[in-house]
Amino acid sequence: MFYDITVVQASKMLDNLKVMLEKAAAFAETKKIDPEVLLTSRLAPDQFALIRQVQICCDTAKLGAARLAGKADSAPKHEDTETTLDELYSRIAAVQEYLATFSAADFTDTATREISLPWLDGKKMLGSTFATSFVIPNLYFHITTAYAILRHNGVDLGKLDYLGSISFLD
Repeated sequence: MFYDITVVQASKMLDNLKVMLEKAAAFAETKKIDPEVLLTSRLAPDQFALIRQVQICCDTAKLGAARLAGKADSAPKHEDTETTLDELYSRIAAVQEYLATFSAADFTDTATREISLPWLDGKKMLGSTFATSFVIPNLYFHITTAYAILRHNGVDLGKLDYLGSISFLD
């Protein structure tokens, strides 16, 4: 279950985020707008710009999976130096490649695994709480914010761009 709701779903949402960024690139080209305008846009003065939203999506996906699987040291490091769409595409791809190294077996003990977060001064939580109260909401918050920044700037995105493909029963 934890593999599906974190690794599988995070990878899918990163695919959707890439599609949104590709639509942003096409929009910028059509409108003769420097893509940097979109990449540095934000919804409010005290909120992160689009580039940072994408970086946080990637970090949440990779570090969430790594911590839940007890492999925090294996997560790739990113310096947050991206400034272009191509660099963001590369980061998304690198995180998806990393996520592909996990299997459902890596998450066998996730629910009861103690997760400590470096920025919380030694506080711990169970893996089940970390997954459902932090990883999933944080991932969706930043993907939604990236979506909203692009929509606010006129990029033609709809709900299906956000949701991506959906598997239906025959």
